Amino acid sequence: MQHRGDDVVPIPGTKRIKYLEENVAAASLALSSDDLAAIEAAVPASAVAGDRYPDMSTVGR
Repeated sequence: MQHRGDDVVPIPGTKRIKYLEENVAAASLALSSDDLAAIEAAVPASAVAGDRYPDMSTVGR
């Protein structure tokens, strides 16, 4: 979804240098429009959009 705007910034966490290097290398990865279409078809944005945590203001009411 980063191709949709500059306001999407992944923040991966890792404890190993190897994985940090892999994460940094991913920044130079270029996906074609076909790649992006395949990803969107497999996992539509609507399936993963929404709040990270549930609204807890109504719990216990």
